[in-house]
Amino acid sequence: MVPNRLDRVFDTVQPNQVWCGDITHIWTGEQWSYLAVVMDLYARRVVGWAMSATVDATLTLRALEMAYRLPGRP
Repeated sequence: MVPNRLDRVFDTVQPNQVWCGDITHIWTGEQWSYLAVVMDLYARRVVGWAMSATVDATLTLRALEMAYRLPGRP
């Protein structure tokens, strides 16, 4: 198991200091799709996301790549 580095302290003092993420599943009418999001805890906004028909490392990587390509990235 990975240690909880934030220890429920979600306040940051600058953008791109802490990103968090999650994956959820969405019924699209014909099949389940999976949404991965990356959020900047300072701005409290989604900075990257990706959808896929499968849950795998590529889904998460695509969301992280989108976040990293944004202007002002870390």
